[in-house]
Amino acid sequence: MDISILWYLVPSILLFVCGVYGFITRKNMIAMLISLELMLNSADLNFVIFNRYLFPGSMEGMMFTLFAIAIAAAETAIAIALIINIYRAIGNTNVTDIKEMKF
Repeated sequence: MDISILWYLVPSILLFVCGVYGFITRKNMIAMLISLELMLNSADLNFVIFNRYLFPGSMEGMMFTLFAIAIAAAETAIAIALIINIYRAIGNTNVTDIKEMKF
């Protein structure tokens, strides 16, 4: 019995939609970063799904996903460092208060 690709794509779509909703509706930078990570994880899941169904014997999608996870981890570390510096300068991490740092 072969499981349909739809059973794998629906959680990926839900992850992406939750990420977009969180990114648009949140004002806190850490919550926005978590939402961005949800969207990246959804894209990684799609790489694995399509690799499994289009090329069952190859591992390119898996290797690309591992590379994307490593890049996302580095991006998250840099983003958290920036958020910590912004918090030290302003006192909160709301996006609307970043305008105070311009001058």
